[in-house]
Amino acid sequence: MITTSNLTKAYNGVTVLNIENLDIPKGQSFGLVGNNGAGKTTYFSLLLDLIQPTTGHIKNKDILVNESEDWKPFTSSFIDESFLIGYLTAEEYFYFIGELRGQNKSDVDALVSQFEDFFHDEILGKKKYLRDLSKGNQKKAGIVAALIGNPEVIILDEPFANLDPTTQIRLKSIIKNLAEKQGVTVLISSHDLLHVTDVCERIVVLEKGELVKDLVTSTETLKELEAHFAGSELV
Repeated sequence: MITTSNLTKAYNGVTVLNIENLDIPKGQSFGLVGNNGAGKTTYFSLLLDLIQPTTGHIKNKDILVNESEDWKPFTSSFIDESFLIGYLTAEEYFYFIGELRGQNKSDVDALVSQFEDFFHDEILGKKKYLRDLSKGNQKKAGIVAALIGNPEVIILDEPFANLDPTTQIRLKSIIKNLAEKQGVTVLISSHDLLHVTDVCERIVVLEKGELVKDLVTSTETLKELEAHFAGSELV
C-alpha cells in the first residue's frame, strides 16, 4: 500500500530523516514512535507532500506522492489544528470536507452521528467556531473530519495528546475498528507507548531520523519499547 524507498530529508546539509526501505501493507495499523526530533512528523509531512524529499520517494498505492495528486482522494489525515478552518463551526467544517470528498450533507450527518459519544456534547450544535474550542475538542473535530469520505489511508499525528481518558479509550476503539473491520490503513505517531501498543499491530521506532526497530506488536512490545527508551535516556 505505502512504499518508502531511499528516502532522505535534509535541511542546510543536516539529514533529519533517512529511511532506506519501509513497506506498510493495506489494512495495517502502523505506529511510529520516537523522541522529539526523531523524524516522525517529517515522515508524515513527506507522505502528505507537505514538504519535498531530498532524495528517494514514497509511493501510496503505487502513486508517487510528490509527483501526482492521485493519492489524495483515498487518503486523509489530521496532523494538527492548522488543518482546521478556524472561522467555521464544526458542522460547517465537516460539510466542507464532505464536499471535497464527494459526500452530501446527509452522508456527512450519518457519519458524524456515529461519534456523538466521542464529542461528549461539547462540539455539535454549540455554534462555536473551531478556533474557540479547546485543543482537545479541536483534535476531536479534526480526527472525525479525517474519517469523512471512506478513506483507505488515514494518518494521525499524536492523536491521543490533549484528550481526556474517556475519549482516548473511545479513540482506540475507533482506530481498531478502522483497521480490523474496515481494512483501512491507519498510520499513527505517538509519544504514548501504552496507547500505540494497544492499537497498532506494528510499531516502528525512529531515532535521529533512522529506523532502529520494526516490531510486530505482542504482549512484550511495551516492555521492549520502554527498555529501549530508558536506555536511550542514559546514553
